[in-house]
Amino acid sequence: MATPLVVSEVAKSFTMHLRDGIRLPVVENVNFSVKAGECVVLGGPSGIGKSSLLKMVYGNYGVDLGQILVEHEGQFVDLASADPRTVLAVRRVTLGYVSQFLRVVPRVAAVDVVAEPLVEGGAIPAVARERAEAMLARLNLPRELWQLPPATFSGGEQQRVNIARGFITDHRILLLDEPTASLDAKNREVVVGMIEEKKRAGVALLGIFHDDDVRTKVAGTIVDVSAFSPRRAAA
Repeated sequence: MATPLVVSEVAKSFTMHLRDGIRLPVVENVNFSVKAGECVVLGGPSGIGKSSLLKMVYGNYGVDLGQILVEHEGQFVDLASADPRTVLAVRRVTLGYVSQFLRVVPRVAAVDVVAEPLVEGGAIPAVARERAEAMLARLNLPRELWQLPPATFSGGEQQRVNIARGFITDHRILLLDEPTASLDAKNREVVVGMIEEKKRAGVALLGIFHDDDVRTKVAGTIVDVSAFSPRRAAA
């Protein structure tokens, strides 16, 4: 479909149970969509709700109101109301996510961390490892690190493993939460190139980028999340 991700009238708040049940509104009446081959960037100041919104789209955070519609295997699924099994099925096939932090099983080699999504999808392990090695090489991770667990790496090295793992799949929608935050200029340019390739392949991307240069290069549309902030409306 031409528009595989639609966020419609979404609202979210957190209840502070340790503070007498105080309700903290985050966003309300959020509306935007992401077309195939487009990169939409969530903008606005820190703390306005960008990461929370991205986690809602991925299904990590619940939604108070509204719909998050994802085109999955020929039909739309509302992730705001879907059961956990459906959410996992959508993630496995359709919806990928690159977070700021790498969370993996300890003592697993970096190349196997990157190859794992392909193997879980049915790829031959040797073929998956070959593709993983190509991704790590492209992201300039030294070959001597490929067989080591990422827990021993620097922050920038871990993030390159994280990016390789997220970009190796064929998900039709990809969420990006500060993927270039820990990278040097050379590897930021590599990631920009990888995003452009995903766009040409018809992938819909939704991301957060605090780096002005990267944001300018990849964004087709910038959604100002502060426009959906109840705190701004109150002010």
